[in-house]
Amino acid sequence: MNVLILGGTRFFGKKLVERLIGEQADITILTRGSTTDSFGDAVTRLQADRTDSAALAHAIGNRSYDVVYDNICYTPAEAAEAVRLFAGKAGKYIVTSSLSVYAFGEPRKQEGDFDPFSYPIPKPYAAQAEYAEGKRLVEAVFFQEASFPVAAVRFPIVMGHDDYTRRLHFHVEHVQHGEPVCIPNPEAKLSFINADEAADFLAWLGRSGLEGPVNACSKGEISPGEIMSLISKSTGKPAFVTDGSEDADRSPYGVPESWYMDTAYADSAGFTFKQLNDWLPSLIREMAESE
Repeated sequence: MNVLILGGTRFFGKKLVERLIGEQADITILTRGSTTDSFGDAVTRLQADRTDSAALAHAIGNRSYDVVYDNICYTPAEAAEAVRLFAGKAGKYIVTSSLSVYAFGEPRKQEGDFDPFSYPIPKPYAAQAEYAEGKRLVEAVFFQEASFPVAAVRFPIVMGHDDYTRRLHFHVEHVQHGEPVCIPNPEAKLSFINADEAADFLAWLGRSGLEGPVNACSKGEISPGEIMSLISKSTGKPAFVTDGSEDADRSPYGVPESWYMDTAYADSAGFTFKQLNDWLPSLIREMAESE
């Protein structure tokens, strides 16, 4: 399989490259060149800033790919450029989207709860959009305008030791230092996935015939309050949860209502997701020991 990966040098994008190397895929990564990698001669490297449309077009040239993975598309303008650039050059395009396309609250989110095929696309595009709206518009542009097959993977928050956003690290560090964590709704249920499972799913999706929006998360939900309890158990220190709003202590898991997904679509296509409880407690223990 001839694969191009945009966003393949850190976190689950890096793990995706490693899995595809193991599958002996013909891999090209597009990178700005600012992050070193350990892939050696197992990959071909193209250098360009994804947000620079001229540089991106020059780097891609006339190359074509069986599958393009796009982990770094955040705006409708970037999506529209990809639609134009990869016309006739992509057998399948897989863009990383987000749970954020859905509104907060019950019930469990299904793919049909946000319809990118009919979502209005403003023209001209807004100069800036907050993250959730940006991802909605990215999906809308791809599904309404692309001439090639597209899948949009709706991930929840991705966890892992090498998470550059350090969201779980934030909670562990606060408990270890005896600092409060501000959580507006400690009982809100959330979906999560770990970086290894996210990479596994992306690799599987590239081989599958699945298209359209698709939810991907571990089985089971957990609340921020329960996460704090697991951290307290692992560190042997009390966890202090407040409902305050101090920016420095505000939890990145602090959502107003429950927010979790249904994976029946991917399940029915043959992917088996892990149970959240099978990996999250051990990840927290390992993180507590290393901090």
